[in-house]
Amino acid sequence: MSATAPVTPVLVVGSGPTGLTLACDLARRSVPVRIIDRSEEFPRSSRAKGPNPRSLEILEDLGVVDRVLAEGSAPLPMRKYRDGLPVADADPSAGTHPTPDAPYAHGRLIAQWQLEEILRDRLAEHGVRVELGTEAVGLSQGPESVTVALADGRSIEARYVVGCDGGRSPVRKMLGLPFEGRTAEEQVMVCGDVEAEGLDRTLWHQWFDEDGAVMLCPIPGTRTGWWFQAGPERDGAGAPVPPSLESFRRLFAKHTRLPGDRLTRATLLSTYRVNERMVDRYRVGRVLLAGDAAHVHSIAGGLGMNTGIQDAFNLGWKLARVATGRVSSALLDTYEEERLPVAAWTLDVSSERLRATLEAIKRPGGGLDTAVTGQTTGLDRGYRWSSLSPAGTVAAGPAVGLRAGDRAPDAPCRDTATGEPVRLFEAFAGPHFTLLGFGPDTADALRTVEAAHGDTVRAYGVDAGAPRDLTDHAGHARTAYGAGPDTDALVLVRPDNHVGLIAPATEGGAVVDYLDRLVGTAGAA
Repeated sequence: MSATAPVTPVLVVGSGPTGLTLACDLARRSVPVRIIDRSEEFPRSSRAKGPNPRSLEILEDLGVVDRVLAEGSAPLPMRKYRDGLPVADADPSAGTHPTPDAPYAHGRLIAQWQLEEILRDRLAEHGVRVELGTEAVGLSQGPESVTVALADGRSIEARYVVGCDGGRSPVRKMLGLPFEGRTAEEQVMVCGDVEAEGLDRTLWHQWFDEDGAVMLCPIPGTRTGWWFQAGPERDGAGAPVPPSLESFRRLFAKHTRLPGDRLTRATLLSTYRVNERMVDRYRVGRVLLAGDAAHVHSIAGGLGMNTGIQDAFNLGWKLARVATGRVSSALLDTYEEERLPVAAWTLDVSSERLRATLEAIKRPGGGLDTAVTGQTTGLDRGYRWSSLSPAGTVAAGPAVGLRAGDRAPDAPCRDTATGEPVRLFEAFAGPHFTLLGFGPDTADALRTVEAAHGDTVRAYGVDAGAPRDLTDHAGHARTAYGAGPDTDALVLVRPDNHVGLIAPATEGGAVVDYLDRLVGTAGAA
Protein backbone atom coordinates (compact mmCIF):
# COMPACT_ATOMS: atom_id res chain seq x y z
CA MET A 1 0.00 0.00 0.00
CA SER A 2 1.26 3.43 -0.87
CA ALA A 3 2.35 5.62 2.02
CA THR A 4 -0.08 8.26 0.77
CA ALA A 5 -3.08 5.92 0.57
CA PRO A 6 -5.98 7.27 2.66
CA VAL A 7 -6.98 5.55 5.87
CA THR A 8 -10.45 4.00 5.61
CA PRO A 9 -12.59 4.90 8.64
CA VAL A 10 -14.25 1.46 8.74
CA LEU A 11 -13.45 -1.81 6.99
CA VAL A 12 -16.12 -4.52 7.13
CA VAL A 13 -14.88 -8.07 6.48
CA GLY A 14 -17.68 -10.31 5.18
CA SER A 15 -20.66 -9.45 2.99
CA GLY A 16 -23.44 -11.58 4.46
CA PRO A 17 -26.54 -9.98 5.97
CA THR A 18 -24.63 -8.82 9.07
CA GLY A 19 -21.84 -7.10 7.17
CA LEU A 20 -24.21 -5.57 4.63
CA THR A 21 -26.52 -4.22 7.35
CA LEU A 22 -23.57 -2.59 9.10
CA ALA A 23 -22.16 -1.16 5.86
CA CYS A 24 -25.56 0.27 4.87
CA ASP A 25 -26.00 1.86 8.29
CA LEU A 26 -22.53 3.43 8.20
CA ALA A 27 -22.84 4.61 4.60
CA ARG A 28 -26.13 6.39 5.20
CA ARG A 29 -24.37 8.28 8.01
CA SER A 30 -21.80 9.49 5.44
CA VAL A 31 -19.08 7.37 7.05
CA PRO A 32 -16.63 6.14 4.39
CA VAL A 33 -16.73 2.36 4.57
CA ARG A 34 -15.24 -0.51 2.59
CA ILE A 35 -16.66 -4.04 2.64
CA ILE A 36 -14.62 -6.99 1.41
CA ASP A 37 -15.35 -10.68 0.90
CA ARG A 38 -12.99 -13.49 -0.01
CA SER A 39 -15.55 -15.15 -2.33
CA GLU A 40 -14.98 -14.67 -6.03
CA GLU A 41 -18.71 -14.30 -6.70
CA PHE A 42 -21.83 -13.65 -4.69
CA PRO A 43 -23.32 -16.86 -3.25
CA ARG A 44 -26.73 -18.10 -4.37
CA SER A 45 -27.33 -20.07 -1.19
CA SER A 46 -30.75 -19.90 0.40
CA ARG A 47 -29.43 -20.75 3.89
CA ALA A 48 -31.29 -18.62 6.47
CA LYS A 49 -35.02 -18.55 5.81
CA GLY A 50 -35.63 -14.87 6.46
CA PRO A 51 -35.91 -11.93 8.83
CA ASN A 52 -37.99 -12.07 11.99
CA PRO A 53 -40.27 -9.17 13.05
CA ARG A 54 -37.50 -7.19 14.78
CA SER A 55 -35.20 -7.53 11.77
CA LEU A 56 -38.04 -6.37 9.51
CA GLU A 57 -38.22 -3.21 11.63
CA ILE A 58 -34.50 -2.67 11.07
CA LEU A 59 -34.87 -3.28 7.34
CA GLU A 60 -37.67 -0.71 7.29
CA ASP A 61 -35.35 1.82 8.92
CA LEU A 62 -32.74 1.08 6.25
CA GLY A 63 -35.35 1.66 3.54
CA VAL A 64 -35.55 -1.84 2.05
CA VAL A 65 -38.46 -3.55 3.79
CA ASP A 66 -40.94 -2.98 0.95
CA ARG A 67 -38.74 -4.95 -1.43
CA VAL A 68 -38.19 -7.69 1.16
CA LEU A 69 -41.94 -8.03 1.63
CA ALA A 70 -42.52 -8.05 -2.14
CA GLU A 71 -39.87 -10.67 -2.98
CA GLY A 72 -40.48 -12.90 0.03
CA SER A 73 -43.59 -14.64 1.29
CA ALA A 74 -45.50 -14.95 4.52
CA PRO A 75 -44.62 -17.93 6.74
CA LEU A 76 -46.23 -21.06 5.38
CA PRO A 77 -48.45 -23.55 7.16
CA MET A 78 -46.58 -26.72 8.06
CA ARG A 79 -47.88 -30.13 7.05
CA LYS A 80 -46.52 -33.01 9.13
CA TYR A 81 -46.43 -36.61 7.85
CA ARG A 82 -45.88 -40.01 9.43
CA ASP A 83 -45.16 -43.12 7.38
CA GLY A 84 -45.74 -41.00 4.28
CA LEU A 85 -49.25 -39.92 5.30
CA PRO A 86 -50.31 -36.43 6.41
CA VAL A 87 -51.24 -36.43 10.10
CA ALA A 88 -51.41 -32.76 11.11
CA ASP A 89 -51.23 -29.21 9.83
CA ALA A 90 -49.97 -26.30 11.89
CA ASP A 91 -49.70 -22.60 11.15
CA PRO A 92 -47.49 -20.90 13.77
CA SER A 93 -48.44 -17.46 12.46
CA ALA A 94 -52.19 -18.06 12.61
CA GLY A 95 -53.90 -15.61 14.89
CA THR A 96 -50.98 -13.18 14.88
CA HIS A 97 -51.75 -9.77 13.46
CA PRO A 98 -49.99 -6.42 13.26
CA THR A 99 -50.67 -4.13 16.20
CA PRO A 100 -50.22 -0.37 16.51
CA ASP A 101 -46.95 -0.84 18.40
CA ALA A 102 -45.61 -3.78 16.32
CA PRO A 103 -46.32 -3.54 12.57
CA TYR A 104 -44.82 -6.93 11.67
CA ALA A 105 -46.70 -9.79 13.26
CA HIS A 106 -44.39 -12.48 11.91
CA GLY A 107 -41.23 -12.90 9.88
CA ARG A 108 -40.81 -13.19 6.14
CA LEU A 109 -39.60 -16.16 4.11
CA ILE A 110 -36.92 -15.07 1.67
CA ALA A 111 -33.76 -16.77 0.44
CA GLN A 112 -30.61 -15.35 1.99
CA TRP A 113 -29.11 -14.57 -1.40
CA GLN A 114 -32.19 -12.48 -2.23
CA LEU A 115 -31.91 -10.52 1.01
CA GLU A 116 -28.21 -9.96 0.40
CA GLU A 117 -28.95 -8.73 -3.11
CA ILE A 118 -31.48 -6.24 -1.74
CA LEU A 119 -28.98 -4.95 0.81
CA ARG A 120 -26.19 -4.74 -1.79
CA ASP A 121 -28.43 -2.67 -4.04
CA ARG A 122 -29.19 -0.35 -1.14
CA LEU A 123 -25.50 -0.07 -0.33
CA ALA A 124 -24.74 0.77 -3.97
CA GLU A 125 -27.20 3.67 -3.73
CA HIS A 126 -24.81 5.08 -1.11
CA GLY A 127 -21.89 4.62 -3.53
CA VAL A 128 -20.38 1.54 -1.85
CA ARG A 129 -19.87 -1.86 -3.47
CA VAL A 130 -18.63 -5.17 -2.10
CA GLU A 131 -15.04 -5.91 -3.08
CA LEU A 132 -15.06 -9.60 -4.04
CA GLY A 133 -12.01 -11.83 -4.16
CA THR A 134 -10.44 -9.83 -1.32
CA GLU A 135 -9.29 -12.11 1.49
CA ALA A 136 -8.01 -10.82 4.82
CA VAL A 137 -5.06 -12.92 6.05
CA GLY A 138 -3.44 -10.73 8.69
CA LEU A 139 -4.14 -7.99 11.22
CA SER A 140 -1.72 -5.51 12.73
CA GLN A 141 -3.03 -2.94 15.21
CA GLY A 142 -1.39 0.39 15.87
CA PRO A 143 -2.40 3.24 18.16
CA GLU A 144 -4.45 4.99 15.47
CA SER A 145 -5.38 2.31 12.93
CA VAL A 146 -5.43 -1.35 11.90
CA THR A 147 -3.55 -2.68 8.89
CA VAL A 148 -5.24 -5.64 7.23
CA ALA A 149 -2.99 -7.80 5.06
CA LEU A 150 -4.67 -9.31 2.00
CA ALA A 151 -3.97 -12.63 0.33
CA ASP A 152 -2.86 -10.92 -2.89
CA GLY A 153 -0.11 -8.96 -1.13
CA ARG A 154 -1.98 -5.69 -0.80
CA SER A 155 -3.10 -4.20 2.48
CA ILE A 156 -5.84 -1.90 3.76
CA GLU A 157 -5.38 0.55 6.60
CA ALA A 158 -8.55 1.38 8.54
CA ARG A 159 -9.38 3.15 11.76
CA TYR A 160 -11.67 0.28 12.71
CA VAL A 161 -12.24 -3.24 11.38
CA VAL A 162 -15.38 -5.33 11.95
CA GLY A 163 -15.29 -9.08 11.37
CA CYS A 164 -18.66 -10.19 9.98
CA ASP A 165 -17.08 -13.22 8.37
CA GLY A 166 -19.12 -16.11 9.73
CA GLY A 167 -18.76 -18.96 12.17
CA ARG A 168 -15.27 -19.88 10.91
CA SER A 169 -14.27 -16.21 11.14
CA PRO A 170 -10.64 -15.64 10.10
CA VAL A 171 -10.80 -12.26 11.85
CA ARG A 172 -11.73 -13.91 15.14
CA LYS A 173 -8.92 -16.43 14.71
CA MET A 174 -6.40 -13.70 13.90
CA LEU A 175 -7.40 -11.99 17.13
CA GLY A 176 -6.75 -15.24 18.99
CA LEU A 177 -10.15 -15.17 20.68
CA PRO A 178 -11.42 -18.52 21.99
CA PHE A 179 -14.78 -19.72 20.67
CA GLU A 180 -16.05 -21.56 23.71
CA GLY A 181 -18.93 -24.01 23.62
CA ARG A 182 -19.78 -27.39 22.17
CA THR A 183 -20.37 -29.19 18.91
CA ALA A 184 -23.08 -31.83 19.03
CA GLU A 185 -21.52 -34.39 16.69
CA GLU A 186 -24.57 -36.65 16.91
CA GLN A 187 -27.00 -33.93 15.81
CA VAL A 188 -26.36 -33.89 12.07
CA MET A 189 -28.44 -32.71 9.15
CA VAL A 190 -27.79 -32.64 5.39
CA CYS A 191 -29.05 -29.58 3.54
CA GLY A 192 -29.27 -28.17 0.05
CA ASP A 193 -31.35 -26.31 -2.50
CA VAL A 194 -33.25 -28.73 -4.72
CA GLU A 195 -35.57 -28.60 -7.69
CA ALA A 196 -38.76 -30.64 -7.28
CA GLU A 197 -42.09 -31.01 -9.06
CA GLY A 198 -45.50 -32.18 -7.92
CA LEU A 199 -45.54 -30.81 -4.36
CA ASP A 200 -47.94 -28.18 -3.01
CA ARG A 201 -45.92 -24.95 -2.77
CA THR A 202 -48.33 -23.37 -0.29
CA LEU A 203 -47.05 -25.71 2.45
CA TRP A 204 -43.83 -26.47 4.30
CA HIS A 205 -43.74 -30.28 4.15
CA GLN A 206 -42.22 -32.22 7.07
CA TRP A 207 -41.94 -36.01 7.04
CA PHE A 208 -40.91 -37.29 10.49
CA ASP A 209 -40.43 -41.01 11.02
CA GLU A 210 -38.83 -42.91 13.85
CA ASP A 211 -35.72 -43.55 11.76
CA GLY A 212 -35.25 -40.16 10.14
CA ALA A 213 -36.84 -37.10 8.57
CA VAL A 214 -37.09 -35.03 5.40
CA MET A 215 -38.25 -31.40 5.29
CA LEU A 216 -39.02 -29.40 2.16
CA CYS A 217 -39.89 -25.70 2.19
CA PRO A 218 -40.54 -23.81 -1.08
CA ILE A 219 -38.10 -21.01 -1.83
CA PRO A 220 -40.02 -17.78 -2.58
CA GLY A 221 -39.42 -16.26 -5.98
CA THR A 222 -38.66 -19.61 -7.61
CA ARG A 223 -40.97 -21.91 -9.58
CA THR A 224 -39.57 -25.27 -8.49
CA GLY A 225 -36.94 -24.40 -5.86
CA TRP A 226 -37.09 -25.90 -2.37
CA TRP A 227 -35.01 -25.90 0.80
CA PHE A 228 -34.14 -29.54 1.53
CA GLN A 229 -33.21 -30.65 5.05
CA ALA A 230 -32.96 -34.23 6.26
CA GLY A 231 -31.38 -36.58 8.69
CA PRO A 232 -28.44 -38.09 6.76
CA GLU A 233 -28.01 -41.60 5.47
CA ARG A 234 -25.40 -43.60 7.36
CA ASP A 235 -22.67 -45.83 5.99
CA GLY A 236 -21.71 -49.24 7.34
CA ALA A 237 -19.64 -47.66 10.12
CA GLY A 238 -22.50 -45.36 11.13
CA ALA A 239 -20.91 -42.21 9.72
CA PRO A 240 -23.11 -39.66 7.90
CA VAL A 241 -23.13 -40.08 4.13
CA PRO A 242 -22.08 -36.81 2.41
CA PRO A 243 -24.99 -34.95 0.76
CA SER A 244 -25.62 -35.57 -2.92
CA LEU A 245 -28.55 -35.65 -5.32
CA GLU A 246 -28.55 -39.44 -5.24
CA SER A 247 -28.60 -39.53 -1.44
CA PHE A 248 -31.33 -36.87 -1.32
CA ARG A 249 -33.43 -38.94 -3.73
CA ARG A 250 -33.09 -42.04 -1.57
CA LEU A 251 -34.02 -40.12 1.57
CA PHE A 252 -36.94 -38.47 -0.20
CA ALA A 253 -38.30 -41.80 -1.47
CA LYS A 254 -37.84 -43.49 1.90
CA HIS A 255 -39.75 -40.94 3.97
CA THR A 256 -42.31 -39.56 1.50
CA ARG A 257 -43.14 -42.83 -0.28
CA LEU A 258 -42.96 -40.81 -3.51
CA PRO A 259 -40.62 -41.45 -6.47
CA GLY A 260 -37.15 -40.17 -5.74
CA ASP A 261 -36.73 -38.82 -9.26
CA ARG A 262 -39.10 -36.00 -8.41
CA LEU A 263 -35.94 -34.31 -7.18
CA THR A 264 -34.16 -33.20 -10.33
CA ARG A 265 -31.36 -30.99 -9.07
CA ALA A 266 -29.44 -30.44 -5.84
CA THR A 267 -27.02 -27.58 -5.26
CA LEU A 268 -25.31 -25.76 -2.38
CA LEU A 269 -24.98 -29.03 -0.49
CA SER A 270 -23.80 -28.97 3.10
CA THR A 271 -23.68 -31.03 6.27
CA TYR A 272 -24.86 -29.16 9.35
CA ARG A 273 -23.89 -29.99 12.92
CA VAL A 274 -25.32 -28.17 15.91
CA ASN A 275 -22.69 -25.78 17.25
CA GLU A 276 -23.27 -23.69 20.34
CA ARG A 277 -20.32 -21.36 20.76
CA MET A 278 -19.58 -17.72 21.50
CA VAL A 279 -16.73 -15.36 22.27
CA ASP A 280 -16.31 -13.72 25.66
CA ARG A 281 -15.60 -10.31 24.15
CA TYR A 282 -16.73 -8.43 21.05
CA ARG A 283 -13.88 -5.97 20.81
CA VAL A 284 -10.10 -6.14 20.83
CA GLY A 285 -8.78 -2.62 20.44
CA ARG A 286 -9.87 -1.35 17.03
CA VAL A 287 -11.25 -4.69 15.83
CA LEU A 288 -14.81 -5.82 16.57
CA LEU A 289 -16.89 -8.91 15.80
CA ALA A 290 -20.54 -9.24 14.80
CA GLY A 291 -22.93 -12.02 13.82
CA ASP A 292 -21.77 -15.61 13.49
CA ALA A 293 -18.16 -14.49 13.95
CA ALA A 294 -19.11 -13.85 17.58
CA HIS A 295 -21.77 -16.51 18.24
CA VAL A 296 -23.23 -19.63 16.64
CA HIS A 297 -26.07 -21.79 17.85
CA SER A 298 -28.84 -24.16 16.86
CA ILE A 299 -31.01 -23.13 13.92
CA ALA A 300 -34.14 -23.81 16.01
CA GLY A 301 -36.16 -20.61 16.15
CA GLY A 302 -34.35 -18.98 13.23
CA LEU A 303 -32.32 -16.59 15.40
CA GLY A 304 -28.91 -16.86 13.73
CA MET A 305 -29.02 -14.35 10.87
CA ASN A 306 -31.44 -12.19 12.83
CA THR A 307 -29.11 -11.86 15.81
CA GLY A 308 -26.36 -10.79 13.41
CA ILE A 309 -28.53 -8.13 11.77
CA GLN A 310 -29.44 -6.83 15.21
CA ASP A 311 -25.75 -6.83 16.26
CA ALA A 312 -24.97 -4.66 13.27
CA PHE A 313 -27.79 -2.22 13.96
CA ASN A 314 -26.65 -1.78 17.55
CA LEU A 315 -23.06 -1.17 16.45
CA GLY A 316 -23.64 1.09 13.44
CA TRP A 317 -24.55 4.38 15.10
CA LYS A 318 -21.91 3.97 17.79
CA LEU A 319 -19.11 3.13 15.38
CA ALA A 320 -20.11 6.03 13.12
CA ARG A 321 -19.63 8.55 15.95
CA VAL A 322 -16.34 7.03 17.09
CA ALA A 323 -14.78 6.42 13.66
CA THR A 324 -15.35 10.03 12.65
CA GLY A 325 -13.74 11.30 15.85
CA ARG A 326 -16.84 12.82 17.40
CA VAL A 327 -16.79 10.90 20.67
CA SER A 328 -14.45 8.71 22.68
CA SER A 329 -13.97 5.09 21.68
CA ALA A 330 -15.42 4.21 25.09
CA LEU A 331 -18.84 4.31 23.41
CA LEU A 332 -17.85 1.10 21.60
CA ASP A 333 -17.64 -0.70 24.94
CA THR A 334 -21.42 -0.45 25.17
CA TYR A 335 -21.73 -2.60 22.03
CA GLU A 336 -20.27 -5.58 23.90
CA GLU A 337 -22.08 -4.58 27.09
CA GLU A 338 -25.43 -4.72 25.32
CA ARG A 339 -25.04 -7.47 22.75
CA LEU A 340 -22.97 -10.10 24.60
CA PRO A 341 -25.83 -10.91 27.02
CA VAL A 342 -28.20 -11.13 24.05
CA ALA A 343 -25.89 -13.69 22.41
CA ALA A 344 -25.83 -15.77 25.59
CA TRP A 345 -29.62 -15.58 25.80
CA THR A 346 -29.88 -16.62 22.14
CA LEU A 347 -27.74 -19.71 22.72
CA ASP A 348 -29.95 -20.69 25.65
CA VAL A 349 -33.25 -20.13 23.82
CA SER A 350 -32.21 -21.86 20.60
CA SER A 351 -30.86 -24.82 22.59
CA GLU A 352 -34.11 -25.10 24.53
CA ARG A 353 -36.20 -24.81 21.35
CA LEU A 354 -34.10 -27.53 19.70
CA ARG A 355 -34.64 -29.82 22.68
CA ALA A 356 -38.38 -29.17 22.60
CA THR A 357 -38.56 -29.79 18.86
CA LEU A 358 -36.61 -33.06 19.04
CA GLU A 359 -39.06 -34.24 21.69
CA ALA A 360 -42.08 -33.11 19.66
CA ILE A 361 -41.13 -34.94 16.46
CA LYS A 362 -41.00 -38.26 18.30
CA ARG A 363 -44.80 -38.12 18.31
CA PRO A 364 -46.94 -38.17 15.16
CA GLY A 365 -47.99 -34.61 14.39
CA GLY A 366 -44.98 -32.97 16.00
CA GLY A 367 -42.94 -30.63 13.83
CA LEU A 368 -40.87 -27.47 13.47
CA ASP A 369 -43.73 -25.29 14.70
CA THR A 370 -42.55 -26.20 18.21
CA ALA A 371 -39.48 -24.02 17.65
CA VAL A 372 -41.56 -20.89 17.04
CA THR A 373 -42.51 -18.86 20.12
CA GLY A 374 -42.93 -15.23 21.08
CA GLN A 375 -39.26 -15.23 22.08
CA THR A 376 -38.19 -15.83 18.49
CA THR A 377 -39.74 -12.58 17.19
CA GLY A 378 -36.90 -10.49 18.61
CA LEU A 379 -39.38 -7.88 19.82
CA ASP A 380 -38.74 -8.41 23.52
CA ARG A 381 -34.97 -7.93 23.48
CA GLY A 382 -33.76 -4.77 25.17
CA TYR A 383 -30.84 -3.35 27.14
CA ARG A 384 -32.20 -2.34 30.52
CA TRP A 385 -28.88 -3.35 32.13
CA SER A 386 -26.84 -1.03 29.89
CA SER A 387 -24.91 1.99 31.10
CA LEU A 388 -26.75 3.82 28.29
CA SER A 389 -30.07 3.07 30.01
CA PRO A 390 -30.40 5.30 33.08
CA ALA A 391 -33.21 4.44 35.44
CA GLY A 392 -36.52 6.11 34.78
CA THR A 393 -40.03 5.47 33.51
CA VAL A 394 -42.88 7.56 32.28
CA ALA A 395 -44.92 8.62 35.31
CA ALA A 396 -47.86 6.46 34.27
CA GLY A 397 -45.55 3.71 33.08
CA PRO A 398 -45.75 0.87 35.61
CA ALA A 399 -48.79 -0.61 33.89
CA VAL A 400 -46.96 -0.63 30.56
CA GLY A 401 -43.49 -1.15 31.97
CA LEU A 402 -41.57 0.73 29.28
CA ARG A 403 -38.07 1.55 30.48
CA ALA A 404 -34.83 2.91 29.11
CA GLY A 405 -33.15 0.23 27.01
CA ASP A 406 -36.40 -1.26 25.72
CA ARG A 407 -37.32 -1.45 22.06
CA ALA A 408 -39.17 1.75 21.15
CA PRO A 409 -42.73 0.91 20.05
CA ASP A 410 -44.40 2.08 16.87
CA ALA A 411 -47.73 3.95 16.83
CA PRO A 412 -49.92 5.61 14.19
CA CYS A 413 -50.18 9.40 14.54
CA ARG A 414 -51.01 12.33 12.32
CA ASP A 415 -48.99 15.34 11.25
CA THR A 416 -50.76 18.11 13.12
CA ALA A 417 -50.17 20.68 10.38
CA THR A 418 -51.36 18.57 7.44
CA GLY A 419 -53.45 15.81 8.97
CA GLU A 420 -51.41 13.24 7.03
CA PRO A 421 -50.79 9.89 8.73
CA VAL A 422 -47.31 9.48 10.25
CA ARG A 423 -46.11 6.37 12.08
CA LEU A 424 -43.56 6.80 14.82
CA PHE A 425 -41.29 4.40 12.93
CA GLU A 426 -41.35 6.84 10.02
CA ALA A 427 -40.27 9.60 12.39
CA PHE A 428 -37.48 7.39 13.76
CA ALA A 429 -36.17 6.24 10.36
CA GLY A 430 -32.70 7.50 9.61
CA PRO A 431 -29.41 8.09 11.42
CA HIS A 432 -30.75 10.57 14.00
CA PHE A 433 -31.93 10.41 17.59
CA THR A 434 -35.64 11.15 18.08
CA LEU A 435 -37.08 13.04 21.02
CA LEU A 436 -40.77 12.59 21.76
CA GLY A 437 -42.41 15.14 24.00
CA PHE A 438 -45.75 13.92 25.35
CA GLY A 439 -47.97 16.85 26.28
CA PRO A 440 -47.75 20.67 26.14
CA ASP A 441 -45.45 20.93 29.19
CA THR A 442 -42.60 19.48 27.07
CA ALA A 443 -42.55 22.33 24.52
CA ASP A 444 -39.74 24.31 26.20
CA ALA A 445 -37.63 21.17 26.69
CA LEU A 446 -38.01 20.21 23.03
CA ARG A 447 -36.77 23.64 21.99
CA THR A 448 -33.85 23.42 24.41
CA VAL A 449 -32.71 20.09 23.00
CA GLU A 450 -33.09 21.20 19.39
CA ALA A 451 -31.01 24.31 20.11
CA ALA A 452 -28.19 22.21 21.57
CA HIS A 453 -28.34 19.16 19.30
CA GLY A 454 -30.50 20.03 16.32
CA ASP A 455 -27.99 18.37 13.98
CA THR A 456 -28.39 15.07 15.81
CA VAL A 457 -31.93 15.01 17.18
CA ARG A 458 -35.35 15.38 15.63
CA ALA A 459 -37.83 16.57 18.22
CA TYR A 460 -41.54 15.83 17.95
CA GLY A 461 -44.20 17.01 20.29
CA VAL A 462 -47.03 14.54 20.74
CA ASP A 463 -50.09 16.72 21.33
CA ALA A 464 -47.60 19.35 22.53
CA GLY A 465 -47.80 22.31 20.15
CA ALA A 466 -44.11 21.85 19.25
CA PRO A 467 -42.39 22.82 15.95
CA ARG A 468 -42.91 19.29 14.62
CA ASP A 469 -46.11 18.26 16.31
CA LEU A 470 -47.78 14.88 16.01
CA THR A 471 -51.36 14.25 16.97
CA ASP A 472 -51.97 11.01 18.83
CA HIS A 473 -55.48 10.85 17.42
CA ALA A 474 -56.24 7.29 18.58
CA GLY A 475 -54.18 7.35 21.77
CA HIS A 476 -51.90 4.52 20.58
CA ALA A 477 -48.66 6.46 21.15
CA ARG A 478 -49.51 7.34 24.73
CA THR A 479 -50.62 3.77 25.38
CA ALA A 480 -47.42 2.30 23.95
CA TYR A 481 -45.18 4.66 25.92
CA GLY A 482 -47.15 4.53 29.15
CA ALA A 483 -47.99 8.24 29.07
CA GLY A 484 -51.53 8.69 30.32
CA PRO A 485 -53.74 11.59 29.17
CA ASP A 486 -52.60 13.73 32.12
CA THR A 487 -48.94 12.68 31.97
CA ASP A 488 -46.34 14.83 30.22
CA ALA A 489 -42.91 13.27 29.67
CA LEU A 490 -39.84 13.22 27.41
CA VAL A 491 -38.70 10.02 25.71
CA LEU A 492 -35.41 9.98 23.80
CA VAL A 493 -35.14 7.21 21.18
CA ARG A 494 -31.69 6.08 20.05
CA PRO A 495 -30.81 5.67 16.35
CA ASP A 496 -31.20 1.89 16.75
CA ASN A 497 -34.78 2.50 17.92
CA HIS A 498 -34.28 1.63 21.56
CA VAL A 499 -35.32 3.99 24.33
CA GLY A 500 -32.29 5.90 25.57
CA LEU A 501 -33.75 8.13 28.24
CA ILE A 502 -37.09 8.86 29.88
CA ALA A 503 -37.27 12.20 31.70
CA PRO A 504 -39.83 14.53 33.24
CA ALA A 505 -41.49 16.97 30.87
CA THR A 506 -39.41 19.99 31.90
CA GLU A 507 -36.01 18.26 32.05
CA GLY A 508 -34.62 19.22 28.66
CA GLY A 509 -31.25 19.72 30.33
CA ALA A 510 -31.12 16.05 31.29
CA VAL A 511 -31.60 15.12 27.64
CA VAL A 512 -28.87 17.56 26.57
CA ASP A 513 -26.46 16.12 29.13
CA TYR A 514 -27.20 12.59 27.96
CA LEU A 515 -26.58 13.53 24.33
CA ASP A 516 -23.39 15.43 25.17
CA ARG A 517 -22.00 12.17 26.48
CA LEU A 518 -23.10 10.05 23.53
CA VAL A 519 -22.63 12.27 20.51
CA GLY A 520 -20.34 15.03 21.72
CA THR A 521 -21.13 18.52 22.90
CA ALA A 522 -22.92 20.89 20.56
CA GLY A 523 -19.67 22.60 19.65
CA ALA A 524 -17.79 19.38 18.94
CA ALA A 525 -20.64 17.92 16.90
